[in-house]
Amino acid sequence: MKMNGSQILLECLLEQGVDTIFGYPGGAILNVYDELYKYQDKIRHVITAHEQGASHAADGYARSTGKTGVCFATSGPGATNLVTGIATAYMDSIPMVAVTANVGSNLIGRDAFQEVCITGITMPITKHNFFVNKVEDLAPAVRNAFRIANEGRKGPVLIDITKDVTAALYDYEPQKPMKCAKSKTPSALAIEELALMIKQSKRPMIYFGGGVVASDAVEELVQLIEQGNIYACHTMMATGVLPYNHPMNLGMIGMHGNVASNSCIQKADLVIAIGTRFSDRVALNTQHFAANAVKVQIDIDRSELGKNVRIDLGITGDAKSVLRRLLPLVERIEHPEWDAYVGEKKKKMRMIVKAKDENMHPGEVIGKVCDLTDKETIYVTDVGQHQMWAAQYVKHLHPRTFLTSGGLGTMGFGYGAAIGAQVANPDKRIIHITGDGSFHMNLNECATAVSQNLPIITIIMNNNVLGMVYQWQTVFYDKRYSQTTVKKHTDYVKLAEGFGAKGYRATTLEEFEVAYKQALQNDGPSWIECIIDAEERVLPMIPNGKTIDDAIIE
Repeated sequence: MKMNGSQILLECLLEQGVDTIFGYPGGAILNVYDELYKYQDKIRHVITAHEQGASHAADGYARSTGKTGVCFATSGPGATNLVTGIATAYMDSIPMVAVTANVGSNLIGRDAFQEVCITGITMPITKHNFFVNKVEDLAPAVRNAFRIANEGRKGPVLIDITKDVTAALYDYEPQKPMKCAKSKTPSALAIEELALMIKQSKRPMIYFGGGVVASDAVEELVQLIEQGNIYACHTMMATGVLPYNHPMNLGMIGMHGNVASNSCIQKADLVIAIGTRFSDRVALNTQHFAANAVKVQIDIDRSELGKNVRIDLGITGDAKSVLRRLLPLVERIEHPEWDAYVGEKKKKMRMIVKAKDENMHPGEVIGKVCDLTDKETIYVTDVGQHQMWAAQYVKHLHPRTFLTSGGLGTMGFGYGAAIGAQVANPDKRIIHITGDGSFHMNLNECATAVSQNLPIITIIMNNNVLGMVYQWQTVFYDKRYSQTTVKKHTDYVKLAEGFGAKGYRATTLEEFEVAYKQALQNDGPSWIECIIDAEERVLPMIPNGKTIDDAIIE
């Protein structure tokens, strides 16, 4: 059947099960949007306020569902505005397909209006990218893009299409989605060796990350923890995989992790790292991290094995597949001395929620949110102090309910990601937790939330400083507050109302509770500004290059 390139693109997206696209139209991609008009009953398009918002929305859609997020942008600045969102997805291994349109083939390389080599720009931050200047290459590129985004270690793929290709005619034949190649079968000998290590260990620990979510291995992980009687800690990317109140859960590890998890991993004699890469925010001192332990790393990406920390055994494979093979070899073993040590650490090292003076403590605010909201809530954060407070204090129960930028640490990620999550999960409550610094990056996406009538509740932790950098300047730079006391005079209530949203301000916990209960009743988006003290700290805090012995507790 003869179709133009724009139709072929949309038909191929339908083949892949795409039902939602986030994007922004422009001249080079106009043919695609003209055809998209005819597909309104099949594909929902959400126009964002900015292309960066579209890329973050596609990311949030993917993180909250496990499906591939899709975003569109035109050439030049439209395409470059996607870059931060693509890099965010790349660093956190999120499946995304970004489609851009470029100038016509006859103008490529001539510095035409809004021409940019987006494939060259994004080569380091995509798993692969395609430059399509022949219509016959379009369908194969789209189909392969979705396969590559989901095969092995997941990640973003970009397809750049010249404008003439979007209009050219070619034969289209529907196909079923391409199957992803199976990941490498894990070594049976290595799995048997790991099972023996577990049997012989007196102080075993599991340290798991976002790879467990990506491989849908949550059930197997929980079974291993309970069947093997093994305590576990997690990275920020794996928040929610293990319920916060699970007796074997020691919580988040790393720079701002629980003292119990950081202390216990230093005491462990066996550390099993599953779907995680020993990042510099966890293994702050690679020479001394879990120095007393035999270290085993399980990862689908062979290049991650031993990259950051020396390991004793590396197993390449999908986490779900590895754990399924391991489970029949693992028996429950009691460790009474280890239980006593861990129990003492858990008891003594609980985080204290205490506000300075009469102000609200962020932990109190987050605790109130958790108490008043359904347990299926999806929490989305930006990056900074509020992100760490959310990771520490949200009462997580389920995977894919804590969406945050981990590897790239992207301020401004939150609102776009919240929009993507809300569009993908219309029956769930989306809570966007942000700080006044991050929120100013992309608060324009409130226009999108209003136009789409999305009931996202945004909680703004306003301390009138760039909190995390301010905290570092306080501790390490003798209080030289260079450009962190921003002194913005934004009236969030009036600004929210200007967008068409509901705005509230709270200076006490009681005022917050009243505002939050009202926000829960609203059909569209709501903002709640929470006034907090600039001197509030994210604690515990392990300085860069240090260990738990150097942790700042209070």
